[in-house]
Amino acid sequence: MPTYTDHHGPEGLLVRGTILVVPGRGETRATYARLGARLAADAYRVRVIDPPALDADDPAASLTELEARLARAVEDTASQDGVVRPVVLVGADSGAVALAALLGGSRTPAAWWPNAVVLAGLPGPSAKTGAVGDTWDAELDVRTACPTHRGRLTEDPEVRRGSLDAALPDALLSAAYDSESPLPTLLLVGDSDPLADDEALARLAKSLPLARLSVVHGAHHDVLNDLQHRSVAAEVVGFLEALRGDLRPLISVRSSAW
Repeated sequence: MPTYTDHHGPEGLLVRGTILVVPGRGETRATYARLGARLAADAYRVRVIDPPALDADDPAASLTELEARLARAVEDTASQDGVVRPVVLVGADSGAVALAALLGGSRTPAAWWPNAVVLAGLPGPSAKTGAVGDTWDAELDVRTACPTHRGRLTEDPEVRRGSLDAALPDALLSAAYDSESPLPTLLLVGDSDPLADDEALARLAKSLPLARLSVVHGAHHDVLNDLQHRSVAAEVVGFLEALRGDLRPLISVRSSAW
């Protein structure tokens, strides 16, 4: 049976949308408890699934398996009124790679298909093994400077240490950066992420019809969970709210001294 971690909004508020979070290498569903609770507090239904298993020998099968899991996870959130839209997928690290490759390919959109996607900490196509280091502290330094997040990763017995240095399938990385997805896409990257490829991300953002590339100053690879997690969550919520108004920002700054 599929396993999920669910975060529900405050009782009595109408659900504003459905969010599925897809973790990355070495992470668990518990890694996104803080993000899930924060987004749910704004009346979004948040569901975190397990990270995708990406097979370099059969990447197409990996995407087919992920698509089936996503379909079940979305459909299982339905109430008597159906699934609450917009449906937004949030992927981190290998989860972002898999989502970008899946949504940007030639697959026919199904009934569950999302309205938008958030790609956080998308690894660069040039990211190679050996860049993370051979100790847990070195991996944590690549991931985050947030002491709370470092502690949670360290204390979670299901976190697979060393996984961040595992190579991603070249075919999926290429598919992710060659994406032709028409979906509104929010790209999130930390400017202190050693696994990011700024030039490749800029090209991807320009090639997509509805993309926004947001750079988080001082953030590392785990951009959704680093020291700036409150501001990052606010950026995600702003994106979610803009989706409800044809991507028109609800607030514009007319004058500011900072």
